[in-house]
Amino acid sequence: MEELKSKLKAQIIEALNLQDTKPEDIEDNAPLFGEGLGLDSIDSLELMVLLERQYQIKVEDPREGRKILQSVQSMAEFIQSRQRA
Repeated sequence: MEELKSKLKAQIIEALNLQDTKPEDIEDNAPLFGEGLGLDSIDSLELMVLLERQYQIKVEDPREGRKILQSVQSMAEFIQSRQRA
Protein backbone atom coordinates (compact mmCIF):
# COMPACT_ATOMS: atom_id res chain seq x y z
CA MET A 1 0.00 0.00 0.00
CA GLU A 2 2.82 2.44 0.83
CA GLU A 3 4.41 1.81 -2.55
CA LEU A 4 1.10 2.46 -4.30
CA LYS A 5 0.59 5.73 -2.39
CA SER A 6 4.09 6.94 -3.30
CA LYS A 7 3.49 6.05 -6.95
CA LEU A 8 0.12 7.82 -6.90
CA LYS A 9 1.64 10.99 -5.46
CA ALA A 10 4.24 11.09 -8.24
CA GLN A 11 1.54 10.42 -10.86
CA ILE A 12 -0.69 13.18 -9.46
CA ILE A 13 2.18 15.67 -9.55
CA GLU A 14 3.03 14.71 -13.14
CA ALA A 15 -0.57 14.58 -14.42
CA LEU A 16 -1.47 17.96 -12.91
CA ASN A 17 1.89 19.59 -13.63
CA LEU A 18 2.43 20.57 -9.98
CA GLN A 19 6.03 21.61 -10.51
CA ASP A 20 6.60 23.08 -7.05
CA THR A 21 5.22 20.02 -5.24
CA LYS A 22 7.19 16.96 -4.16
CA PRO A 23 5.61 13.59 -3.30
CA GLU A 24 6.62 14.02 0.33
CA ASP A 25 4.68 17.32 0.42
CA ILE A 26 1.40 15.42 -0.05
CA GLU A 27 0.06 13.78 3.08
CA ASP A 28 -1.74 10.46 2.62
CA ASN A 29 -4.96 11.64 4.30
CA ALA A 30 -4.85 15.33 3.38
CA PRO A 31 -7.77 16.49 1.23
CA LEU A 32 -6.83 16.83 -2.43
CA PHE A 33 -9.45 19.53 -2.98
CA GLY A 34 -10.15 22.72 -1.05
CA GLU A 35 -7.83 23.47 1.85
CA GLY A 36 -5.58 20.47 1.19
CA LEU A 37 -3.76 20.36 -2.13
CA GLY A 38 -6.19 22.95 -3.51
CA LEU A 39 -7.26 21.06 -6.62
CA ASP A 40 -10.37 22.02 -8.62
CA SER A 41 -12.96 20.30 -10.85
CA ILE A 42 -10.67 20.31 -13.90
CA ASP A 43 -8.04 18.53 -11.81
CA SER A 44 -10.62 15.92 -10.80
CA LEU A 45 -11.18 15.10 -14.48
CA GLU A 46 -7.43 14.72 -14.94
CA LEU A 47 -7.30 12.35 -11.97
CA MET A 48 -10.14 10.27 -13.45
CA VAL A 49 -8.16 10.01 -16.68
CA LEU A 50 -5.11 8.96 -14.65
CA LEU A 51 -7.11 6.16 -12.99
CA GLU A 52 -8.35 4.98 -16.35
CA ARG A 53 -4.98 5.07 -18.12
CA GLN A 54 -2.72 3.81 -15.35
CA TYR A 55 -5.03 1.38 -13.57
CA GLN A 56 -7.73 0.56 -16.17
CA ILE A 57 -10.41 1.82 -13.77
CA LYS A 58 -13.32 3.81 -15.14
CA VAL A 59 -15.48 5.69 -12.64
CA GLU A 60 -18.96 6.32 -14.04
CA ASP A 61 -20.73 7.87 -11.05
CA PRO A 62 -19.56 11.42 -10.12
CA ARG A 63 -20.65 10.86 -6.51
CA GLU A 64 -18.41 7.81 -6.31
CA GLY A 65 -15.61 9.85 -7.89
CA ARG A 66 -15.92 12.47 -5.19
CA LYS A 67 -15.39 9.82 -2.50
CA ILE A 68 -12.52 8.16 -4.34
CA LEU A 69 -10.64 11.42 -4.93
CA GLN A 70 -10.83 12.71 -1.35
CA SER A 71 -7.19 11.86 -0.60
CA VAL A 72 -4.25 9.78 -1.78
CA GLN A 73 -5.28 7.21 0.85
CA SER A 74 -8.83 6.91 -0.54
CA MET A 75 -7.51 6.62 -4.10
CA ALA A 76 -5.05 3.88 -3.10
CA GLU A 77 -7.74 1.93 -1.22
CA PHE A 78 -10.07 2.14 -4.22
CA ILE A 79 -7.36 0.98 -6.64
CA GLN A 80 -6.47 -1.94 -4.39
CA SER A 81 -10.10 -2.98 -4.00
CA ARG A 82 -10.58 -2.95 -7.79
CA GLN A 83 -7.37 -4.87 -8.46
CA ARG A 84 -8.43 -7.63 -6.07
CA ALA A 85 -11.88 -7.94 -7.66
